[in-house]
Amino acid sequence: MAAHRKPRQRSIGGNTVRTAATIALAGAATATALEGTGHAEPQLSPAQVKAKVDKLYQQAEVATEKYDGAKEEAAEARTRLNSLRDEAARRTDRLNTAREALGSAAAAQYRGGGIDPSVQLLLSSDPGRYLDDAAFAERADNRQAAAVSRVRGQLREIERLRGAAQVELASLKSRQTELRRQKQTITDRLGEARRLLSRLTDGQRAQLTADGDTGRASRSALRGPAPMSAAAAAAQAPNTRAAAALSYAYGKLGSPYVWGATGPNAFDCSGLVQAAYRSAGVSLPRTTYAQIGAGHRISRSELLPGDLVFFYSGVSHVGIYVGNGQMIHAPNPSAPVRLAPIDQMPFAGATRVV
Repeated sequence: MAAHRKPRQRSIGGNTVRTAATIALAGAATATALEGTGHAEPQLSPAQVKAKVDKLYQQAEVATEKYDGAKEEAAEARTRLNSLRDEAARRTDRLNTAREALGSAAAAQYRGGGIDPSVQLLLSSDPGRYLDDAAFAERADNRQAAAVSRVRGQLREIERLRGAAQVELASLKSRQTELRRQKQTITDRLGEARRLLSRLTDGQRAQLTADGDTGRASRSALRGPAPMSAAAAAAQAPNTRAAAALSYAYGKLGSPYVWGATGPNAFDCSGLVQAAYRSAGVSLPRTTYAQIGAGHRISRSELLPGDLVFFYSGVSHVGIYVGNGQMIHAPNPSAPVRLAPIDQMPFAGATRVV
């Protein structure tokens, strides 16, 4: 007989222990990885935060200038579109009036044209008068033919206007898409800058704000010549309009930076320049890359108070020169309209507007 054996007991020290150990190790590794992920971002020094924030502000300013340009182009496209639509409506009204006149003439011709002209002459009680009437009718037909020709021309012109309006509508939609894209870029960059600044202490943030938009403005100002007063700058301006623009700019010192703003209480960099010269009766383009083409270019050594000074390779920042190597500009959201040295940013060129 076969021997009866007891079922073999599974040892808790076998596969179960190995599995439990594996799970425990995996959990520990996961916890370590999660802990590492939570602290993956290195702690930046205030100087490193400042450098990153400055770069983000500069990128936001590039996007702001593109936004301002797209906004201006959208406004121009909307004006052209409305003008085309108005003209098409006026021509349509005239066309409808001409069509009604033609319809009345055609109805009258149908009612009176059922008999051959030679038969009408034969039956007429007054052939001489009939011939006179026939000549008049022929002239009337000629006028009607000319009217038909004019109506056809009006139809073609209306179609042309409608086609042009469609082109402008497409342009407007394209500009609006560009506006949304640049606005999102600006929002993203400024949001990232705020996030970085929030990691600093109140004292560190206050120091960065005091140092201005590059961290060199206040220190350079202490080492360099004192900024000129409004009266002294105006006295050295090349003409009265430049002096008036300078006076406006000095009056806006301390105003907040707001992207897309052109005053009277807040500005971006090109908005401040445009508003200053507008106050002097001079119309300037909206964006930095258009403003640098206004007036005539001058070298850095030729600078006089009232000249426009531009910065960065993409000409994305502008200020108004006031003399002694200083300018008034709207830096970025961390600093208001202020006096600053022109050597704090990469110099790109200068323009004398008037």
